[in-house]
Amino acid sequence: MTDCGCEKARRDLEEYLRNEVCKTEHSDIAEHLEHCPACRDEALVARTLTEVVARACKETAPEELRDQVLARLRAVQAVHS
Repeated sequence: MTDCGCEKARRDLEEYLRNEVCKTEHSDIAEHLEHCPACRDEALVARTLTEVVARACKETAPEELRDQVLARLRAVQAVHS
């Protein structure tokens, strides 16, 4: 039994989502995703996860919380110095 392209699509999925594959590979994977619901679902999960992580990395703690954490760290450092 020959692979219908799932193995290659899944192997190269991360690079595909970051646009790090050549044009030919990109179009081959895009075409495969268009016709394969299982791989398309996997790509959607990977893309969503990447977007959520990227958004989370941009968020910052409220200034008051940062001040409390820094004060606590300084207190612990002072005790152990």
